Formats: sequence, C-alpha cells, structure tokens
Amino acid sequence: MAKKKTKLGPDPIDKHVGARVRSRRMGMRLSQTKLGKTVDVTFQQIQKYENGTNRIGASNLYKISQTLGVDVGFFYEGVENSLTDVAPVAPGLTDGAQAAFEGDPMSSREAIELMHNYFRISEPTVRKKLFNLVRSLADSSKTD
Repeated sequence: MAKKKTKLGPDPIDKHVGARVRSRRMGMRLSQTKLGKTVDVTFQQIQKYENGTNRIGASNLYKISQTLGVDVGFFYEGVENSLTDVAPVAPGLTDGAQAAFEGDPMSSREAIELMHNYFRISEPTVRKKLFNLVRSLADSSKTD
C-alpha cells in the first residue's frame, strides 16, 4: 500500500539544515562530491540534503559536521527565529513558517561567495572600507 503524501514540498526545518550545510560547504570551497565521499554518499544525495528534499540522518549529519568543522547544533542555528510566527509546532508547520524559509537572500550562492571572499581580506581596515562602500551604495540606491 502506497503512503499518501500529506504535505507539499520539503519540511522547512530540513530546508534550513540543508541551506546551512550548503553555506558552510561553499564557504570552505568544498565540492558536493568531496563532501559526499566523506559521508559515503553520492553528490546527488548531498544535493538532495542541501535542498531539503531528503532528510539528513543523525549519523550522516554528524559526519558532515566533522568534515565541515562545526558542531551539529550549527545546522540548527537560526531555526527558532524562522519559526517564531508559528503557533504550536505540533502535527506540522503552518504555511507562514514555510514562507519564512523561502527566498532568504543570505542563502543564495552570490551572498555566500560574497561573505566568504569578504572575510578572506586579511587587512581589517580594507574590510571596513569595503563594508562602508557597500553600505553607502545600498543607501544611495534607496533614495534614487
């Protein structure tokens, strides 16, 4: 007997965890293939983990955390903030929680690469000048 699918799309928490894996992996410039080898899964499986399509089992999440040099809790950081609009989180999450996870600009490839490269600048004064430049550009675009 086939199991009836009762919800649309991946669970928002699985998507959050997957996005955190993706962000950390990309920040370390580690390919999906290399991460997959450390966990003994294919790069396609890593893609599914990162999209939230497939849940990451406890043992694989632990192996991923070891490979990426973070505690397991790192992958859940910020999940509470995304769920604050939700009343009880019992049988399932409301559509409001789903929306809180979608369209997050900080999980885009561009944002991750920008942050990674920003922190590669070793000189603090240069980083501060770049920060101020970006802020002034963003502020000037608001008034246009």
